Amino acid sequence: MNFLEERIVKDGIVKPGNVLKVDSFLNHQMDVALLDEIGREFKRRFADKKITKVLTIEASGIAIAYPVAREFGVPLVFAKKSKSINIEGEMYVAEVESFTHKNKNKVIVSKRFLGPDDHLLIIDDFLANGCALQGLITIAESAGATVEGLGIAIEKGFQIGGRVIRNFGYRLESLAIVDAMDVETGEITFRAQD
Repeated sequence: MNFLEERIVKDGIVKPGNVLKVDSFLNHQMDVALLDEIGREFKRRFADKKITKVLTIEASGIAIAYPVAREFGVPLVFAKKSKSINIEGEMYVAEVESFTHKNKNKVIVSKRFLGPDDHLLIIDDFLANGCALQGLITIAESAGATVEGLGIAIEKGFQIGGRVIRNFGYRLESLAIVDAMDVETGEITFRAQD
């Protein structure tokens, strides 16, 4: 069991509807030492790749992606879920559906921040159905950027997202893959990884 799986067992809460609450340490209250460890682990896993930028989606993805970008010494770009008055110029746009929030959002990235010379590592906190990752991949492809890999803190292995992304041929690394959750007992089963 790795460091993130241990923390999920210790502090994660299984809720009805295939929900795994990790808000006490990952996506509401954040354990910054754990986030630093996540950054180091993704750097280790993708050390063989030329990464020029880390790409994520607001809001929860930012906390996970920040230490990764710091480890690689590259900028972090995050897709915004709505256009605000301070975003100027042309934008890349993709529609994503949120498993957690049960809604669709258009996400945007200014064309000033992504281009064909970029080699991207896409990072997010959760992978369920893969819609957010597919939206970020669409933005990367629109920019002509190269997707070098995708890193996920927690993948719900019993949902289709990981399979879909891997079937597209992308290198996907998940720090913890949950294969089953029992809402009655709170037990979480993780997929064995190398």
